Amino acid sequence: MRTGRHVTMLTEGTYPLVHGGVSTWCDQLVKGMPEVEFHIVSLSGSGREPVTWELPSNVRRHTSVPTWGPRPGRDRPPYGRDLRRFIDSYERFLLSFLDPEPPCDFGESLYELAELAREGRLSAALRSETALRSLMWIWTMPHIPTAAANPTVYDALTATDLLEHALRPLGVRIAQPCDGTAGTVAHAVSNGLATLPALTARHFDGVPFLLTEHGIYLRERYLGSRREAQRWPVKAFMLGFHRALNSLGYRTADLITPCNRYNRRWEERGGADPGKIRTVYNGVDPHAFPHAGPEPDVPTLSWCGRVDPIKDLETLLRAYALVRAELPDTRLRLFGPVPPGCEEYATRLEKLAAELGVTDGLTFEGRVTEVWRAYAAGHVVMLSSISEGFPFSLIEAMSCGRTTVSTDVGGVREAVGDTGLVVPPREPEKMAAAALTLLKDDEQRLKLGELSRQRVIDRFTLRRSVDNFRTIYQELAGLPEVYEPAVETVDDWTEELRDPWYRAVATDGTDW
Repeated sequence: MRTGRHVTMLTEGTYPLVHGGVSTWCDQLVKGMPEVEFHIVSLSGSGREPVTWELPSNVRRHTSVPTWGPRPGRDRPPYGRDLRRFIDSYERFLLSFLDPEPPCDFGESLYELAELAREGRLSAALRSETALRSLMWIWTMPHIPTAAANPTVYDALTATDLLEHALRPLGVRIAQPCDGTAGTVAHAVSNGLATLPALTARHFDGVPFLLTEHGIYLRERYLGSRREAQRWPVKAFMLGFHRALNSLGYRTADLITPCNRYNRRWEERGGADPGKIRTVYNGVDPHAFPHAGPEPDVPTLSWCGRVDPIKDLETLLRAYALVRAELPDTRLRLFGPVPPGCEEYATRLEKLAAELGVTDGLTFEGRVTEVWRAYAAGHVVMLSSISEGFPFSLIEAMSCGRTTVSTDVGGVREAVGDTGLVVPPREPEKMAAAALTLLKDDEQRLKLGELSRQRVIDRFTLRRSVDNFRTIYQELAGLPEVYEPAVETVDDWTEELRDPWYRAVATDGTDW
């Protein structure tokens, strides 16, 4: 029988290979359920990326799946009848997301390709000359939108290369537990490529599929495409694929657990059954993020996260320059690492700071070993992102008793409530005005800081979040709910914070 004690967690570019928000959430979830055995399947770049987290003992296996690097499987494509069968499936697959009125079902054709992927034959088949000709024929049909851009053979080669890499996770099989029980739960912690093994496991093997979204995967693909160098036909090709895959994940998952109501609206619009959606907020440990205490001696804004374009630090720097024009002594302290691939972006920020004339008050302080100190370093904690799920940095800062100025994206309003100021993204003037309002009003700022910490204690503790997922795993395994609500539901929340459970589970503040 199913026990709900075997979970395959599927990640893309996060845990356990990098630190940061989603990775922290994964680590806390795994550590919070020592009775559950986890198999981590992480989609990576080359497959040679080191594991940066110390995995707990209940992680029984970690498998890194490279989406780049050497081509997997056989070198030679199929031929004869097998090739004709593949081309028939492939052409229906292409039409399912390129045709404005698709005559074919994306899921059915995807599962046909998955059979080839499980045999190690898909990558070579996709790169065959026959497959390339099929793509050129289909996306130059008069009624296909990409035809207007006159896609070239080079475009087709580029699109084929990107698609082949994206489909590599199709060949991953989700392992069954070796203790004789009848299955596992597949838990994809994002939509998109991480769902591919879960989709095929559910289709072929009947494995229950849980989908958790922090950020909206498809929205971030659209945002990221603006920076890509490919021509429009290639971008349209890949976005069409991601759009179809995104919707298939929503329709197929047995349960979807967004981390905020904002995500829920996107999921319903993407085809998810509202009855299969359950919001589960992220949580932090108020003991690991205690009240920050006295404020700095000089007016200070702080920010904590990874230096990445999606965090839109250009807007934050421009807002800081406007604050400095009115309060010249104000400092801005930026805490967090520069992930691989973002070095050029960090250099661009340094040049912008020089152009704005604010380098004397600005410090890039890198990764901090105790994250709560980053929040304590400012009077106000800033968040300037253009996309977020339910941001850890906000609820961590709130737990430290610091009020915030943040952009109105994702679940930010749900996190902040009336304990901070929320402004539109990419508007430095409004961000600066909000920061100045709080810096100039000591009484209101301190009051909002106290309300912020209380809001975390009342709504967003780690124990509540982990208990919710423990129950969800059991539900998907077909077992009745047996776990009682956490102690936080009673008035004396400090009783929960004394529980030794937190010492084993909560982040130690070294995740940036």
